[in-house]
Amino acid sequence: MTHIVIVMADQLGALALGCYGNPVVKSPEIDRLAAAGVLFEAAYSSSPLCTPARYAFMTGQNVSRCNGFDNAAYLPATMPTFAHYLRLMGYRTCLSGKMHFVGPDQLHGFEDRVTTDIYPADFGWVPDWTRPDERIDLWYHNMSSVKQAGVAAISNQLAYDDEVGNQALRVIYDHARGEDERPLCLVASFIHPHDPYATRQKYWDLYDGVDIPPPAVPRQAHPDPHTARLERAIDLDAVEITDDDIYSARRAYYGNVSYVDEWLGRLRAALDECGMGDDTAILFLADHGDMLGEFGLWYKMTFREWSNRIPLILHHPDAFGPRRVAAPVAQVDVLPTLLDLAAAGGAEKPAPIDPLDGRSLLPLAQGDAAGDPGSCVSEYLAEGTGAPMLMIRRGRFKYICCPTDPEQLFDLESDPDELENLADHPRLDEFRAAAAAHWDAETVRARVIADQQRRRAVHAALRVGRYQPWDFAPRRDASAEYTRSHLDLTKFDITSRYPRPKPFRPRRR
Repeated sequence: MTHIVIVMADQLGALALGCYGNPVVKSPEIDRLAAAGVLFEAAYSSSPLCTPARYAFMTGQNVSRCNGFDNAAYLPATMPTFAHYLRLMGYRTCLSGKMHFVGPDQLHGFEDRVTTDIYPADFGWVPDWTRPDERIDLWYHNMSSVKQAGVAAISNQLAYDDEVGNQALRVIYDHARGEDERPLCLVASFIHPHDPYATRQKYWDLYDGVDIPPPAVPRQAHPDPHTARLERAIDLDAVEITDDDIYSARRAYYGNVSYVDEWLGRLRAALDECGMGDDTAILFLADHGDMLGEFGLWYKMTFREWSNRIPLILHHPDAFGPRRVAAPVAQVDVLPTLLDLAAAGGAEKPAPIDPLDGRSLLPLAQGDAAGDPGSCVSEYLAEGTGAPMLMIRRGRFKYICCPTDPEQLFDLESDPDELENLADHPRLDEFRAAAAAHWDAETVRARVIADQQRRRAVHAALRVGRYQPWDFAPRRDASAEYTRSHLDLTKFDITSRYPRPKPFRPRRR
């Protein structure tokens, strides 16, 4: 059976990678994976915000179906994820790193979790759609990440990702030298290159003397309504952003892309070292991208390409060769793809417990586009808006609608920077009908507001008296680690080694 290793980056846009055409960034390991695997050219976040995107990735459901509305959204323990399905198919499942689960269930099908999360597991980050123009300074983005961009020897995020990477390496080594016969599904989920834009000196120096272009599209004098709301949400006008600030932020961001790239190389090297490389399918992706100053915006929360388009690379030489796929796809397609990968390796695939919104990408990876819808959707139901936002990517066109905003239609082939809104295009009626069939926006809005109010009330109650956190605490049993007096030292040294040493058979006296 096939091992599965998923490497996930946070806030890494496709347009910030060499294999997607970026001439500046240094991402040799990701580019090498793409050159030997299947690169999906038009992959999108199912929702351009951390938790919603990850819930869609885990469940195969759009966030309006699984209630993954925002960064404090609650995923019930009864909601099946790909980790549940793969366990039913005989896999050992392990998570190292961020998944931003909210609620007391911090595993959601993973058998092992070897790090805590970097973000809170409670309801403290619930938006309020009844006051959509209000800034919640406690946790909303601001421009400090841009103004303070530069070099750091250590930071909250660097300390976290160092642990994520090293624990993921440990999982690979432990699996290779262990006695568990099941195939491994490992998710290594890094927080970088997510802001703050602070990178180590070695990665900053990679871009010494490199001409890092400024944003292709500057801030607009008359932005569309959603862009104007995001400008307020990130407090864009609280400080003056200089050209030097923009350069430093983009340089540090690219440095942190190179940091994640290095970890991918180390994980692949460990797989090869442990004899697992030829039997492992590797999926590389991100939760969403980063605007990096395009249109004057930073971070995510918008359907613009820099924010919403993500890398998605699938590598498995035994199953398919190098290929670039043009069809639009999204994170909801990951779950059915993983199940088909596992089934191709000999595991029996269970029937879906809940309806799935995604489709398997294996046919596209194998060059078979017959019957593929050639489209995907992305939903946004969090801060920076007060009504449901929907993006439909179909062929060369991207359509965006929201009840409070004028609709937008872009031809991404002739207008990749999304500057010309085709307000009178003959295909608008087709997209309007698709949006109406997808959801009733007013019904969704009422569900979101009711859910926000419920979570805020519960959070207020749980903050009275003794606070019981839901944050995950990794379990360790130090009595079974390394050398202990109750263990057979010779046997333990042999079983903890990979490859196994030659047999040791002393003469008995």
